Amino acid sequence: MERKHKRVILHAGDYCFDRAGTQVHTLLGSCVSIVLWHPEKMIGGMCHYALPYRFERHDKRMNPRFADDCMTLFKRSVKRHKTHLHEYKAKVFGGGNMYRKFRRAPIDDIQRKPVGEKNVEAAFSLLMNEGIEIQVAHVGEFGYRRIVFDVANGDVWVKFQPLNKMGNQDSLSGVS
Repeated sequence: MERKHKRVILHAGDYCFDRAGTQVHTLLGSCVSIVLWHPEKMIGGMCHYALPYRFERHDKRMNPRFADDCMTLFKRSVKRHKTHLHEYKAKVFGGGNMYRKFRRAPIDDIQRKPVGEKNVEAAFSLLMNEGIEIQVAHVGEFGYRRIVFDVANGDVWVKFQPLNKMGNQDSLSGVS
């Protein structure tokens, strides 16, 4: 008898940490998903954040719309499962450029940098600061991605749709 997978769909600001038997789905534009997977315990999680950092902290609750809060949620989940962050493998997805830059706009270079690029930089920085090995990154470019994370084996399937080729030019690739 074939076992059904538990299907979890993440939207911007969602977070999931679960065990084998769960598949986590999301759609990314400029947002980023970090996937963490423990190869021995077959547990892991995925976040879907929209912004790299929360600059004002009026509310002390964790908000997974922000990369730094997602990392705190990962730390809590890892601790709850009596494991350590360095035991996990990481994969990073998203950070697509959804709009063309306006070169003549009167803004400085930091403001001009697309939010997707800032989100990817935050993911790499947070993971490296925690000593987590980044196995795969499928980031940037003009377009969006559908991804599916299978917690049983750590595989992530990516379907990339370029913005400039909205016809039949999308690609599907498995990332192990």
